[in-house]
Amino acid sequence: MEQGRQPAAARSRKVVLRAYIDRAPREDDMELVDGGDVALRVPEGAGPAVLVKHLYLSCDPYMRGRMRDFHGSYIPPFKPGSAIEGFGLCRVVDSTHPGFSAGDIVSGMTGWEDYSLITKPEQLRKIQQSDIPLSYHLGLLGMPGFTAYVGFYEICLPKKGEFVFVSAASGAVGQIVGQLAKLHGCYVVGSAGTDQKVELLKEKFGFDAAFNYKEEPDLTAALKRYFPDGIDIYFENVGGPMLDAVLLNMRMHGRIAVCGMVSQHGLTAPIGIHNLYCLVSKRIHMKGFIQSDHLHLFLRFVEDITKHYRDGKIVYVEDMTSGLENGPAAFVGLFSGKNVGKQVVCVSQD
Repeated sequence: MEQGRQPAAARSRKVVLRAYIDRAPREDDMELVDGGDVALRVPEGAGPAVLVKHLYLSCDPYMRGRMRDFHGSYIPPFKPGSAIEGFGLCRVVDSTHPGFSAGDIVSGMTGWEDYSLITKPEQLRKIQQSDIPLSYHLGLLGMPGFTAYVGFYEICLPKKGEFVFVSAASGAVGQIVGQLAKLHGCYVVGSAGTDQKVELLKEKFGFDAAFNYKEEPDLTAALKRYFPDGIDIYFENVGGPMLDAVLLNMRMHGRIAVCGMVSQHGLTAPIGIHNLYCLVSKRIHMKGFIQSDHLHLFLRFVEDITKHYRDGKIVYVEDMTSGLENGPAAFVGLFSGKNVGKQVVCVSQD
C-alpha cells in the first residue's frame, strides 16, 4: 500500500501461554486472544524501533522448554498471559531505526501475533528476496539449517567415508544434516516415525537407508543391522532409548552432536542413559551445542547452503499451516510427529 494511504490502525491477535506446564504441551495450554487495535506506526518516544507485520512463524521443539517455570536455561521462559515468542519472518510497516525502512523483509525473534513492536531491532536481520521462497529463511536458511550446518561441520568434524546416523531425520534439522553428510561423502542412515517419512528420507533426501523406529522392537539390533561396522557420527535429536542404543553401536573415537532430545520433552522423570560407560571405553566425544554460539559462521553458512540449493544438491521440505489461530495445533503436533518436514505457520502473505 502506498505511503500516505495506509490505514491508521489494524486489529491484532496474539497466541498467549495460559500457565506454565510440566508435561507435554497441549493446544489448550495456549490461547488466541484479541490484542486490540494497533497503530501502524512506531509510537512517539519508543526510540529506534520497528513495527512489523508477521508473514511466517517457525514452530521449533526448543520452545517447549520455555513453557515451564525454569530459569536455568540459555533462554528465559515465556510469560503467561503474554504472546509466546519464536523465530518469525516479517515485513516492516514503520521504522524509526536508520537501518530499516517500511517494506523491508526481516527475520528474528518475535511474538506470535499479527503485529509486533521491536524495540531492539539489532536482533533482526534483513532478508534479500530472491528465487528462494521467503519461508525457507525460517528453515533451510534459518535457525534449523544453521543448527544442522554448525552441528555437522563444527561438532561432528566429519571425514569422507564415515558412517553417520541421524535421528528425527525428516525434521527441520535432520533432513539438512543427512544431505550435508551425503555431500561430504559419508554413508548416511536416518530414523523417522512413519513409513511415509522413511520413504522421504530415501527417495527425496538421498539417505543410503532409513528405518521406522516405531517398528523396531530392539533398537540396538536395528542399528547393528544398518551399521555392521559401527557408527562414526551420531546427530542426536531424540535422546532416551535411542541414545542408549547408539552408544552401544558407536565406533572408536566416534562423535555425537547433541542437538535436542525431543523424546524427553514433557516427561516429569526423564529417562536415564545406561550406556554412558561407552564414552570411556570407545573414547567417544559427545557435545551439546546451540547455534547462537557460532554466529560468526552465519554468512558462510548462507553462502554455502544457497549455492547447494541453487545447484540442486540440497532439497527442502516444509509442512505449512495457514492461520495464526492454527499455530498452537501446529506446534503441539511437533511432539507427536505430525509434521512432515519443517513446521511453519503462515500468518499473512501481504
